[in-house]
Amino acid sequence: MKPLAGKVALVTGGSRAAGRGIAVQLGAAGATVYVTGRTTRTSRSEMNRPETIEDTAELIDQAGGHGIAVPVDHLEPAQVKGLIDRIEREQGALHILVNDIWGQFGEPEWDKTVWESDLEAGLRLLRLGVDTHAITSHFALPLLIKSPGGLVIEMTDGTNDYNADRYRVSFFYDVAKGAVSRMAFALAHELDKHDATAVLLTPGWLRSEAMLEGFGVTESNWRDAKVPGFGISESPSYVGRAVAALAADPDVRRWNGKSISSGELAKLYNFTDLDGSQPDAWQYLLDGEATEDPLDASAYR
Repeated sequence: MKPLAGKVALVTGGSRAAGRGIAVQLGAAGATVYVTGRTTRTSRSEMNRPETIEDTAELIDQAGGHGIAVPVDHLEPAQVKGLIDRIEREQGALHILVNDIWGQFGEPEWDKTVWESDLEAGLRLLRLGVDTHAITSHFALPLLIKSPGGLVIEMTDGTNDYNADRYRVSFFYDVAKGAVSRMAFALAHELDKHDATAVLLTPGWLRSEAMLEGFGVTESNWRDAKVPGFGISESPSYVGRAVAALAADPDVRRWNGKSISSGELAKLYNFTDLDGSQPDAWQYLLDGEATEDPLDASAYR
């Protein structure tokens, strides 16, 4: 069964991490997936990572979908317009938009106030994490609403409930993620009368390529990382399966304007991570704050 056969998706920022996991799982469900980013086999973004959009497109094909890699800088309106014009020309429709662009290079300046932070780096973070989403929605949504049942996923870090009263330890990071949350809220109102849905979605502790590399492990032996709490982590495929489940749900409109996590959706849609588990990182964090005793991460898988 390919529940998304005939559907066309755009996954922005799909070179690696959550974007790649989402693109591949949409392909596994039968979708045609356009995957964009700035890192290709001939050019790298300032993140200077080896993963490319071409690699992601090949993984989509291997999963049973059709992957199309398109180099796009989503800060450049002309490039984004050209992308959407191409999708309309080649497919005639766009059913799923995943705004996953982040583009952070290096670590945010954790535990620094706005006046202590590097202003240029902070403003660049905001442009990459916020402006790109707005530019993409501006050009993509007129095509998406031409077909009934369109779905927009805004990707973030943390549920609204978790982030509401917790400072994310960096002014610019906190503001960027908060802006994306509000974007999903605004889009839900604007899309409502067009039979389309906007959702704010967060993974848990993601085992991205950079995270695994930083801990000196791979996806095959990630449990060897001696990092507190890492036992609750999840592969990028997990949040990918969350997006695929939403996209295949005929009653997806019930999620319009909602903030949800991969762990929550796994229980509702009955999907698992690659290892058969159902990690719920955000519940683990909430429960951990309520007790002084160390929690057993295995109880949240």
